[in-house]
Amino acid sequence: MLAIVAPGQGAQTPGFLTPWVENPVFRDRLTWLSAVAGLDLVHYGTEADADTIRDTAVAQPLLVASGLLAALELFPHPADAFDQVGAVAGHSVGELTAAAGARAITAEQAMVLVRQRGNAMAAAAQQTPTSMTAVLGGDRDEVLAKLEQHGLTAANDNGPGQIVAAGTVEQLAAFAEDPPAKARLVPLSVAGAFHTQHMGPAVEVLAGLARSVSTHDARIPLISNRDGQVVHDGREVLKRIVTQISSPVRWDLCMETMLDLGVTGMLEMPPAGTLTGIARRAMKGVETFALKTPDQLDDARAFIEKHGGRTHLDTNPTWRMLVAPAKGTFHQTADLPEGSSIAPDTRVGAVQGRQDETAITAPYGGTIVEWLVEDGDLVSPGQPLIRLHPEGVNA
Repeated sequence: MLAIVAPGQGAQTPGFLTPWVENPVFRDRLTWLSAVAGLDLVHYGTEADADTIRDTAVAQPLLVASGLLAALELFPHPADAFDQVGAVAGHSVGELTAAAGARAITAEQAMVLVRQRGNAMAAAAQQTPTSMTAVLGGDRDEVLAKLEQHGLTAANDNGPGQIVAAGTVEQLAAFAEDPPAKARLVPLSVAGAFHTQHMGPAVEVLAGLARSVSTHDARIPLISNRDGQVVHDGREVLKRIVTQISSPVRWDLCMETMLDLGVTGMLEMPPAGTLTGIARRAMKGVETFALKTPDQLDDARAFIEKHGGRTHLDTNPTWRMLVAPAKGTFHQTADLPEGSSIAPDTRVGAVQGRQDETAITAPYGGTIVEWLVEDGDLVSPGQPLIRLHPEGVNA
């Protein structure tokens, strides 16, 4: 099974798009997305220096655009991806790239959202001096306890030995004077404490925009970086894109879900290297491919052919489906036979995992055409549970 992932802010380097824009088709597409974003992304991806592209309002649109356009080079007919990609995921802002790749939102919607996301997060960061520090090594429980002691948030949990602490400059300074045992601290050159409560104002901005965004159910299983759950409903995908701005990124859980799904190959969109590097340490046995330059495209296509294949997700848009968000045991709500109609937000069951139970609700309602699992069945992430027809909904 193939997973395609998109990196987050910090992966960009000066001139990383230079070899890509030598292709006139890629350059024209980037010019179009530049018009949507209101930024000269050709300039920022080829000529701007490191300080310029570190700016949140520049970095985020640049990253999303580069990932989307590289995906189009791999899949000139996007529907081809639906038969080959088993899952998509994005780290932080990369989730917008993933959502557009899964067709939950359009590329243009993604660029508008990321433009406003970057501007709003940059503005929120100016309200209070905040920053982030990578914590490398140390005992996980001890690291988390020390962060709590200093009022810090584990803004990114990237797997064993890789946690990013975020908070005020004063909190981070005190943390540096009192670090966890056997851990190395690396201050990050970022504009603020992303994925913490300090980004609350940015959440409000994006939430206002999201109310006018039309969505579609994801055509490829999308793994949410908030909790590693597989999300299928387009409105839920959009909701998570908004709320993740102030929520920690749990990339460790995303990788666990990929392993649960049976992923054998991970391909990272440009500017690639960060997520494949983490995977090599945390996902033993999974082959990785970091797509950095266009001269790798033929090898990337061979990698896709090697690992790609259809998933059990029925992407026929005639039907609406509910899928399991995680692995566990499915427990069906009683008195919901096939042929009955259910109202929006009806609970149809729950998936009991190792630690938590996740309720399954039908956000759009419909007629139950077919139960695809039975009460007590073990289910995997993204596995279809119930097929609904949009007609016959009880208001």
